[in-house]
Amino acid sequence: MLGLLVALGALLALSARDGDGPGRARPRGQVDLIELDRLLRRNEVAELRFKDLEATAVLRPGDLSGQRASDRLVVAFGSAEGIEKQIELVRELSQADRPDRITTRVVHEPSSALLTQLVAWFLPTLLLVGLLYFLLFRHMRGPGAPGSLLQFGKSRHRMGADREETVTLADVAGIDEARADVEEIIAFLKDPQKFSRLGGRIPKGVLLVGSPGCGKTLLAKATAGEAGVPFYAVSGSDFVEMFVGVGASRVRDLFEKAKETSPCIVFLDEVDAVGRRRGSGLGGGHDEREQTLNQILVEMDGFDTDKGIIVMAATNRPDILDPALLRPGRFDRQITIDLPDVAGREKILRVHARNKKLALDVDLATLARATPTFSGAELEALLNEGALMAAMADHEAITMRDLEEARDKIRWGRQRRSQRMVERELRATAWHEAGHALVSALVEGSDPVHKVTIVPRGRALGLTMSLPDGDRWSLSRTQVLARICMAFGGRLGEACVTNDLSTGAQNDIEQATELARRMITEWGMSEALGPIQYATGEDTVFLGREINRSRPHSEATLEQIDREVRRVIDEQHERARGLIEAHRPALDRIAALLLERETIDGAQVQALVEGRDPGPSPLAGPGPASGQAPPPGAAAAASTGGAAAAATGSAGAGQSEEGA
Repeated sequence: MLGLLVALGALLALSARDGDGPGRARPRGQVDLIELDRLLRRNEVAELRFKDLEATAVLRPGDLSGQRASDRLVVAFGSAEGIEKQIELVRELSQADRPDRITTRVVHEPSSALLTQLVAWFLPTLLLVGLLYFLLFRHMRGPGAPGSLLQFGKSRHRMGADREETVTLADVAGIDEARADVEEIIAFLKDPQKFSRLGGRIPKGVLLVGSPGCGKTLLAKATAGEAGVPFYAVSGSDFVEMFVGVGASRVRDLFEKAKETSPCIVFLDEVDAVGRRRGSGLGGGHDEREQTLNQILVEMDGFDTDKGIIVMAATNRPDILDPALLRPGRFDRQITIDLPDVAGREKILRVHARNKKLALDVDLATLARATPTFSGAELEALLNEGALMAAMADHEAITMRDLEEARDKIRWGRQRRSQRMVERELRATAWHEAGHALVSALVEGSDPVHKVTIVPRGRALGLTMSLPDGDRWSLSRTQVLARICMAFGGRLGEACVTNDLSTGAQNDIEQATELARRMITEWGMSEALGPIQYATGEDTVFLGREINRSRPHSEATLEQIDREVRRVIDEQHERARGLIEAHRPALDRIAALLLERETIDGAQVQALVEGRDPGPSPLAGPGPASGQAPPPGAAAAASTGGAAAAATGSAGAGQSEEGA
């Protein structure tokens, strides 16, 4: 670009110097034709230079007497005929037989008018060529270079890593069932004839379904790495453009490249971005997304059984995919990847800990038990965050305390030790968390207390964390009622020292109300209403339209639902009040120890409830909690992920976090 600008500047400067405009630099002195004729006849003109309609007379170095200095004179002509007459006169005076013969030399310089015309025509052309170069050709120096208009319809896939960085099944842990499902695909890619000779047909498409971070992309990469075949990865959003037909062109280009290198794996990440159900009412039948989806369907349907191309796709919304994608011959196999259980989490931690320097006190089995509902990506982030914390603290290795702090930071946020908390709020928070811990330790069906802290994290002033003894895939009625009772323990414990109500129980009330309503409307745990689905579809929104799967209910039924929810809430509130009043000394002991140590563990809580010495705790904080305070006006809250997971029966359900 710099060279182009320099060239244009030089041409403009040359044009300005040689042009005929008023800005042209002229030699000193200008005479008329009569004076030029006199000088010629006296042989005082050494050279006469003609250019356009002007002539420059170069005088000899002095007059005939040798006293005059050299000079240049300019003569203007009115027409080309005048120039021809002047040249003819010079030739006539230069003849050898003339007694007054002159020796003036005639020189014809190239006309500047031609150069001016060339610049006038060439400059716009040069600018246009330069613009086309930057738009079309600048990014085409390498094959498949992005950013060029000629590459607009080309696929934007990414090839797999180098062999030194190849991912194999040894890097995949915690999803043993999913690994077993892809083993036959790996065998087919390694030896296709083994299946084709018997008439078998390996599925052309494999749909990986799971929540974000559970390992869908990792499993696809490991399948290609284990089979030793090329891996083409592309996101569903890379196909969709504002111009109709571009996505379909990219799909064709992707599958053409895949056919050239088969056997191979084509991985479509977030396929729901382009594979949503057609006829949803948004856009016409010829919009860009639907054309792209149609091209994917055509390409997958056109595979021969011996092509060796396996299409793998990932999504966490299989319910919105077009049915044509899921029929036999396309994505006819679905592999569900759940969140890992406690054994799977331990395996995942061991995989990611291979390049970490761990201290002797690190127990990955305990850490796996303390991280229910964590996905593989979150477990990897936990170990990485622990390594960063250990490095910042100048530790020689990653300790268990570093990993505990990293887990709490990922789930709830960093500790807010720099903010001050007034004494009244500090005491209220301590008794609030003590109320949660006491009720959790006493009520039947509650998970054991793992940790209680009054160190603020995120929006929470304090946290009470309960962990199940093992993985829990469903909840009984007793366990749900225990969770509701535990939620009210904090509010009642706080009222014991403040004799007032605060916003600290906002999250507790929200969790308790949600659990009670789901007991009545979804889980059939009400004797008065029976096992009938009363839940509404207000939380299910698809493409901007609300889907209501509920049956119409009468006003009497809705009133009865509200009465049942209120009855459950009132019963558990009174149940929690009775436990706290009956064990008030234990409540005070737990709160006093929290004020002293900031953080205590479940064993200390149990010892205080039983009236024993709690002893030291590895979870104790570095100092008193009097230097902490929440943001002004912020309502205390904690993550509701554990309770929600338990309520839905998700993997790792059973973790309960209550906020102060």
